[in-house]
Amino acid sequence: MDVYEAVDSRRAVRAFSDRPVPRSVLERVLTAATRAPSSGNLQPWRVYVVTGEPLAGLKGRATARALAGDPGDRREYPMYPAELGPPYRERFSAAAAQRYEALGIDRDDPHRPTRIAALNSGAFGAPVVLFCYLDRTMGPGQWADAGMYLQTVMLLLRAEGLHSCPQVMWTMFRRTVSETVGADEGLTLFCGVSVGFEAEDTPRLRTGRADMTETVSFIGV
Repeated sequence: MDVYEAVDSRRAVRAFSDRPVPRSVLERVLTAATRAPSSGNLQPWRVYVVTGEPLAGLKGRATARALAGDPGDRREYPMYPAELGPPYRERFSAAAAQRYEALGIDRDDPHRPTRIAALNSGAFGAPVVLFCYLDRTMGPGQWADAGMYLQTVMLLLRAEGLHSCPQVMWTMFRRTVSETVGADEGLTLFCGVSVGFEAEDTPRLRTGRADMTETVSFIGV
């Protein structure tokens, strides 16, 4: 699979099979991902790979919290600005509508938040979740580095025939995650990334993207 195909086929999959992912594949991907860009070569990320019984226990505890209506732990960073103006608000709304439809959840369902939280906390059935942390002393530049690192990981997963789904939702259950992985208090949970083989016979969601001309300007060309 060449890099263009990997980029084009990468999407957030929300239905995984229980087919196990060999540790050797994960090690190959994460070893190659060490070449991701890193300003000053800080490599500020710290990743925990959770599978098997530890992951099953984590899913169970997080799902129990979700189904009980637990609002989650205090967020350590905002996911979005308090006020989203155009065109960002419209893009967000359109993508949300597509996700709800693919998951079979009506937007008017009064139990929608709980159902969505429960699906997320189950990692959509993925047999592997990578939890990416950053040192609390790091700033915006290092958070950007972590994003580039995770994109590199997700593209390498595609080269191995695997899919992924980055989930900031896990920050809502960060204390439960930390209990499982033993993360130091000096680390902040950035997100989790569910990993696995896509389940067969499930709707394949592919959200739209803005045309390149909406986000790119050529100067002097």
